[in-house]
Amino acid sequence: MQQVLLQAGSLFGIIILGYLLKRWHILTKKDGDVLSRMIVYVTLPAAIIVNLYDLRIQNQLLLFIVVALIWSIFQVLLAYFTTFKQENKQKATMMYLGSGFNIGNFLLPFIQNIQPAFVPMISMFDIGNSIMLTGGTQAVVDTLVATNQRFSFRNMLRQLLSSVPFMCYLIMFGLRYFQVSLPSYIHTFFVPLANANVFLSMFMIGLYLDFALPKGSFKALVKLFSLRYLVGFLLIFVIHILPISMAEKMVLSLLCVSPIPLFGVMNAVIVGAKEEYVGFASSLSFLCSLVFMTIIVLVMN
Repeated sequence: MQQVLLQAGSLFGIIILGYLLKRWHILTKKDGDVLSRMIVYVTLPAAIIVNLYDLRIQNQLLLFIVVALIWSIFQVLLAYFTTFKQENKQKATMMYLGSGFNIGNFLLPFIQNIQPAFVPMISMFDIGNSIMLTGGTQAVVDTLVATNQRFSFRNMLRQLLSSVPFMCYLIMFGLRYFQVSLPSYIHTFFVPLANANVFLSMFMIGLYLDFALPKGSFKALVKLFSLRYLVGFLLIFVIHILPISMAEKMVLSLLCVSPIPLFGVMNAVIVGAKEEYVGFASSLSFLCSLVFMTIIVLVMN
């Protein structure tokens, strides 16, 4: 327990450090954009390569891809029916912010630091999650809600193929599925870069933290967090009684309380949501998820 608390405390400390350096005007939110590109193009792909380097793919792992697709669609539909009587902009905003899983920039660094044995399951889940975030969710939203942004399968495919983390997932998945081993020097080269992913991801979150909630947004925020966390804890109860291993229960439970994903933030702004509201909701979700994930690891460990 002490080790878990120390690890979680160190992650929280990195987030606060980034936030304080921004408040003290040593760094700015624009520096977070630079870190974001470093993570997406360098440290996160390195972490994926290292974590999946000697992965043995079993049919049970493949199910996590399917679970991610079904779960994401369920989240979108739930958000739609809870905002059924609201305007299309509010519906679309809730559907984007209330669905999806922030894995690459949050859950993966968290679990990589605390329980690295769970990384393969989370990585398989993130393949399905990436498909939804880069176009699948938009397709469902466009089907249910009339928005100005129209879904294009070609654009979705282009986003997937241009996503360095997703392509790393795909390549490593293919190599390990056919039991093709990479040379040891590749693993050695990427380990230092992968180790930097935890720090950069948490530090970037600190730079992006924003606690200015616009007037009149409190009710929408409560509904959003009820969708993400209240429903999430109800799902944890259901997961707990399923006939699956404790490791799978813990991974799925952590996913239940993951924060708002970056693609959800981007799409919500595109459909007309206030940037201040989206920024506040995203920032608060990071802190809530860190606390909830730590509690889950402590309780289930």
